[in-house]
Amino acid sequence: MKKYDYLIIGAGLYGAVFAHEAMKHGKSCLVIDKRPNIAGNVYTEEMEGINVHVYGAHIFHTNNREVWDYVNQFAEFNRFTNSPVANYHGELYSLPFNMYTFNKMWGVVTPEEAAAKIEEQRKAAGITEPKNLEEQAISLVGTDIYEKLIKGYTEKQWGRPCTELPSFIIKRLPVRLTFDNNYFNALYQGIPMGGYTKMVANMLDGAEVRLNVDYLQHKDELGALASKVLYTGPIDAYFDYKLGNLEYRSVRFETEVLDKPNFQGNAAVNYTDRETPWTRIIEHKWFEFGTQPKTVISREYSSEWKPGDEPYYPVNDEKNGKLYAAYKELADDEQDVIFGGRLGEYKYYDMDAVIAAALKKAGEVFH
Repeated sequence: MKKYDYLIIGAGLYGAVFAHEAMKHGKSCLVIDKRPNIAGNVYTEEMEGINVHVYGAHIFHTNNREVWDYVNQFAEFNRFTNSPVANYHGELYSLPFNMYTFNKMWGVVTPEEAAAKIEEQRKAAGITEPKNLEEQAISLVGTDIYEKLIKGYTEKQWGRPCTELPSFIIKRLPVRLTFDNNYFNALYQGIPMGGYTKMVANMLDGAEVRLNVDYLQHKDELGALASKVLYTGPIDAYFDYKLGNLEYRSVRFETEVLDKPNFQGNAAVNYTDRETPWTRIIEHKWFEFGTQPKTVISREYSSEWKPGDEPYYPVNDEKNGKLYAAYKELADDEQDVIFGGRLGEYKYYDMDAVIAAALKKAGEVFH
């Protein structure tokens, strides 16, 4: 007799949502995670009364009403709106690119003047069919904005020249001929009050959770405990990398407590020049309109992933796409194992899309 109906590997959003749905259908779940904490990359930890986003800034935003209603069962969300600032050698610009950005860059005042300036620079660059990220960016916003606000940041983030990156990475870039500096064009947006960890703990209520457990080191004995497995770890690691390693970008954080109430006056400031080694600085208290006497900041450094690092962003190029397709074939042959989430599906997922995917999978399994 198996002790549990489901063994869920990974206590991040996908695993937690699936566990919650399984328990609603009367299934027993054992949730394990190799980290010492639940909530995966959305884990928040309290420092100086501030909920610190330990694995980088996570701003919940969605147009999906079902997902919004779903997460609101587990947390109350504030009205935080993401309006980052770009710092280029001490010059500050509004992000996403909007009329404040264009005015600061060119002195233009009307949307018509801004559009004309972009068009003039696009023509001068002579780009008709953008073949890479650099050409795509110049055709969207012109040369000046590309050089100051996109190029350095993107090359730090991906560790490759913009001319070697695919154009689709930047197709979603918000460009607005209005004074709206809300980065996400989403109907629903906010941060869970009390932090994401509390929200995920509410999702996992009723499940048995074991932390500091590495599934891949104890696969047989853990697998023997449950009838079915949901795996949200890296798909290539599950198969012991036998077809080769999928590539990721990783991120390193340097977090410090400062004995002052305000360091930069905004939750996120992107450093867009190539010379500054970090990509951005997050000041965590502004996610929740903090009034604490101290502040906590995190500098983010982007790096090439190597085994032992935390994998963050799948490198969704052609080579990795082919390798993932080969692993997916192996995964499809695994009896009683579901692969899900950002690492299990080798896919860059926003939080709302992870939750929607987990709900969809649970709907298929428990219909």
